[in-house]
Amino acid sequence: MTSRVRTVTFDSHNPYELAGFWLQVLRTERPDDDHPGDPYASVPTESMTLLFEQNNDGKAGKNRLHLDLEPDGPRDEEVAWLLTLGATIGTDHRNPDGTGWVIMHDPEGNEFCVLRSAAERAATS
Repeated sequence: MTSRVRTVTFDSHNPYELAGFWLQVLRTERPDDDHPGDPYASVPTESMTLLFEQNNDGKAGKNRLHLDLEPDGPRDEEVAWLLTLGATIGTDHRNPDGTGWVIMHDPEGNEFCVLRSAAERAATS
């Protein structure tokens, strides 16, 4: 028997708003049953659902789990676009030779990384 990850759940001060950020990041549509003020909001993807759950506790420290995003285009263009959506850069691990990644934060401070695209990795191997 094998299990698969169906949902990754995040605590959120404003689930609808934070899901809206991630819907843009992952370029997917909001489900019809998500509404402002609901205690949950979801972001469906082909492989799993991100679920944002109402929780008013403050973030206590570094995330022990984070998402790694692999864009289908250049990493640096994706980072620039994510900044326009409201993400911020936490730590920049990009190297002069084009390798590396960027640690970013969503609008509620959850960490995620932006990696190089498959094409960028293939070009340097």
